[in-house]
Amino acid sequence: MKQKTVRVKNKLGLHARPSALVVKAATKYRSDFFIEKEGTRVNGKSILGVMMLAAECGSVLELIVDGVDEDYLLEEIEGILNQDFGE
Repeated sequence: MKQKTVRVKNKLGLHARPSALVVKAATKYRSDFFIEKEGTRVNGKSILGVMMLAAECGSVLELIVDGVDEDYLLEEIEGILNQDFGE
């Protein structure tokens, strides 16, 4: 199991489009994936869960991965969250 703390850099936060990118990327992997914000933990492979976090710009998220391909999943999700999505 691995954990990584990241900060949302997109000025509009983790709204529908970035959330969909996170979920789409995460579902390619076999590892379990959770995102935690201020004590609320959601399944990172669920669009409703990710959007429920209402993670605005500057929010601190804890990425939690566990499984055979956890390193690759964590690397890809971190890359997505470090983008500004052209906004």
